[in-house]
Amino acid sequence: MLSKWRWLLSQLTRTLWVRAALFAVLGVLTALLGIVADAFWPNSLAYNIGADAVDGILNILATSMLAVTTFSLNVMVAAYSAATATVSPRATRLLRQDTTTQTVLATFIGSFLYSLVGIIALSTEIYSQTGRQVLFLATLVVIAIIVLTLLRWVEHLSRLGRVGETTGRVEEITTKTMADRIANPCLGGVPLLGPDQVPADAEPLFSDRTGYVQHLDVGLLSHWAEAHQGQVFVAALPGAFVAANRPMAWSVAQRGADRDALLEAFTVGEERSFDQDPRFCLSVLAEIAARALSPAVNDPGTAIDVIGRAVRILGLWENYTAPKTPTHPRVCVPPLATKDLFDDIFTTVARDGAGMIEVQLRLQKALGILAAIDCEGFAENARRHSEQALIQAEAKLPLESEKQSLRNLSRAICQDF
Repeated sequence: MLSKWRWLLSQLTRTLWVRAALFAVLGVLTALLGIVADAFWPNSLAYNIGADAVDGILNILATSMLAVTTFSLNVMVAAYSAATATVSPRATRLLRQDTTTQTVLATFIGSFLYSLVGIIALSTEIYSQTGRQVLFLATLVVIAIIVLTLLRWVEHLSRLGRVGETTGRVEEITTKTMADRIANPCLGGVPLLGPDQVPADAEPLFSDRTGYVQHLDVGLLSHWAEAHQGQVFVAALPGAFVAANRPMAWSVAQRGADRDALLEAFTVGEERSFDQDPRFCLSVLAEIAARALSPAVNDPGTAIDVIGRAVRILGLWENYTAPKTPTHPRVCVPPLATKDLFDDIFTTVARDGAGMIEVQLRLQKALGILAAIDCEGFAENARRHSEQALIQAEAKLPLESEKQSLRNLSRAICQDF
């Protein structure tokens, strides 16, 4: 699991401005490279290149890259708006972290600054003949990079902001987050199965701000517990909403231990994060299905697609094997509840798709698949959601034949259980 500072660094590197700034600096340095070209460029390779030849190319690059960058930014904003309106506002965060979009925009900005600095340097005549030669060759390389980037950008634009593409990104991050949690079911700690495991003399740790737990550094908690010969009992998993009057954890340690240091392990923010919160990932998938099932959109196909993705994600638990020894034995962390995972994804789909037989049929079949998985709580929760979905569908579906088809599927799930 990532430490707090590594996680914060990963969040920083996912932002557009960081990648754009790095490419911009690289473009400026490349343009200035010709000034010191005499120190490393062999004189035997020198040939005469006029300043006007390079200057004309750089002017074209500067003009075109500024226009392309402005156009690309408009397309990006339009894609975000489309995803917000048709998919989910929470899913746009993944679009903002799209590495392809960030790399393309950073390339255009870096190319623009490269050409701009090159034009300024040529106008001041600080380039030698060797420097103009290096600048000319570097410009050819930049042009090749721009052409490849444009081809990649054109292909990427055909999918950017589309419902299927955005839903696929949500599934991808959900699969990764779920796989990480399966590998570390208690984030590397000892399972905390109930409040009765917390000693009576344990002292509560309260949050210093109100918001969602975005990241939990269990390694930092473990280091504190080992240093003070104590134990930490976590109450707030990533995704939990915390406030000043609700404990995030309890601790038992030597007298005089600085318990405020434990707050550093909890990163609290205004929004939930995808990284350590598989329940949030499933909730976003449920939001996509709910938006598709709204009367304004009326897209049952997307809801059916989400159900299939949910089966693939929850099916990862089929290969779950409990770790023999915890990585952090002095930290007790609540495991994910199977009930919560099922509720996060299927409650919304069953409610909003109650009047659509095609959605209900796929939902019952999906629950039948999950009921057959040999994992604790799967059969029980699949049966529960099957019964609830059937009740909601019977209240909305007009035809008795449709209701009977659902009854047969639900009965098969319950009998197998």
